[in-house]
Amino acid sequence: MRVTNRAVPSPSVLSRAFTLLRCFQEDETRVGVTELAQRAALPKATTHRMLQEMIKLGIVERNGTGYQIGISLFELGQLASKTHTLRDAAFPQLARLREMTGATVHLVVPDGTDVVYLEKLVGPRGPKILTRIGGRMPAYCTGLGKAVLAHSSAHTVRTALEAELRRRTPRTITMPGILNRELDAVRKTGVAYEFEESAVGVVCTAAPILDAQHVAVAAISASGRGNLLDPRRVAPAVREAADSISGSLSDFLSR
Repeated sequence: MRVTNRAVPSPSVLSRAFTLLRCFQEDETRVGVTELAQRAALPKATTHRMLQEMIKLGIVERNGTGYQIGISLFELGQLASKTHTLRDAAFPQLARLREMTGATVHLVVPDGTDVVYLEKLVGPRGPKILTRIGGRMPAYCTGLGKAVLAHSSAHTVRTALEAELRRRTPRTITMPGILNRELDAVRKTGVAYEFEESAVGVVCTAAPILDAQHVAVAAISASGRGNLLDPRRVAPAVREAADSISGSLSDFLSR
């Protein structure tokens, strides 16, 4: 009997376009078509054709010999009501937490096994951290991510534990069993810690923002240099701020 291989479906045009857009990186004024094609693992001709369509839609723009993200994406991003609601509910507490601790304060939301940054307030004693609003990080190596994972679905936790826990610093947790024990501790204490796991010299205290079902919809953190910030000392303030934001978010949603 003749055996034939089933055809593997090709990625849709939309998924390829989204993959291409994710290849633009922070602080790049322009990127060439060859580099974008390599990053997206797409043929150069396909990449060029897609970029020309995106230019017509205002999604990307030509900049000399390269390309950059266009204004239309910024306009569309402003329509994400969830992010506005979260930031509005969280901002007063974030500002207060920065003032109390002198640390750099972040607000993130979960996206699969990553976290995406919605707000960043740089503190007077905060370290230089290569995070940005709209950027993302893997959840397993950040205090914010651990705070979210500890209050996520069993499927999300299992997916995170079974994925590659790539070492980003000498102190990154790369053993699933150790990470799982940390998540258990977060559930018990309501706070998560990071000790130079995503960036050398940076420590962090984080706490989840929970909905009515006690599922994490976001998390906040206070980050600083390891020789200036005691993560456990600021833990009560971080947890209090997160609890307050959870209450404020309920008020916003009930209006």
